[in-house]
Order: sequence, then C-alpha cells, then structure tokens
Amino acid sequence: METISSIAKRLNVTNGRIYQIIKEIPADKQPKKDVKGKYNFTKESVEAIESYYNSSSSPKIDNESDLVKQLRADLEDAKAEIKAKNNQIDKFQQLLSQQQQLNLSTNRQNEKLLDTTTNNPLSQDDIPLKSDDTDVSEPTEGNYKGVENKTPKKGLFSWLRR
Repeated sequence: METISSIAKRLNVTNGRIYQIIKEIPADKQPKKDVKGKYNFTKESVEAIESYYNSSSSPKIDNESDLVKQLRADLEDAKAEIKAKNNQIDKFQQLLSQQQQLNLSTNRQNEKLLDTTTNNPLSQDDIPLKSDDTDVSEPTEGNYKGVENKTPKKGLFSWLRR
C-alpha cells in the first residue's frame, strides 16, 4: 500500500507537491479518501500521479534553462553597472583630491596675506572701533559671576566612587 510520503520520496518531491498533483489530475484517477481522511492509493492513481509529475517536470527543465540564461544576462548587466560605478568613484576621488589641493593652496595664500598685513601697520580704515560691542560682550555682574558651580555627577556606578 502506497502513502503520500513514499510517493514523494520516490519522485524526490515534497508531500505538499503530491497533494497539489492529486488536485490537478482528473477526478476519476484521484485516490479516494477513507473515513479517517487518509488517501487510499490504487495502482491507477499512483501511475496517474507519476505520469502527471513526469509530464510536468520536462517543461520545467526548459524554464530552468531560460531562467539560467536570464540570470546570466542579469549578472552581466550587474557587472557592467558595477564597472561604471567604479569609474564614477575614481572620477569623484580625483575631483576630491583636486579640491583638497585647491583648498590647501588657498589656505597658504590666505596665511601669506595675513602675515603681510600683520607686519604692516594698520591703516585708519583697518582699526576696529573701540565702542563696537556687537561681536563679543564682556562679562558683567548680570551675565557672569566668576564662580562655576559644579554639581557632582550621579551615575549608575556612583556608589563605587564613595
């Protein structure tokens, strides 16, 4: 007497696939269920399952070869895209290097300009006004008390510091 598991093992498929095949074969060749709900396989029903599986498995090979061809084409596309991205990365690295060199030369020029202006006396236009307090305010009694009050930190392991 055949069971779902024995048929599945022989065809090298899962039990679920056998159930699917049973639903797809003609009703007159399907195995009948007993009172407990188990299938009773006759020789005809097993042959119908096997013939349906064999007939449906051969087109799968064609589909698999088409799938392999499609996957290979996708792989080639991905390789070409990766190569293009690598070229873009190389160009961006060159541009970044050029930008860094330009920044460095600009900084050197600025330093030279600062050095020459500090060595030369300031003209009347370069001297800042003494009453201009817009940039920095000096500490007064209202905004600075001269003493910082630090509270001890109480953390998770503060009991270890006692």
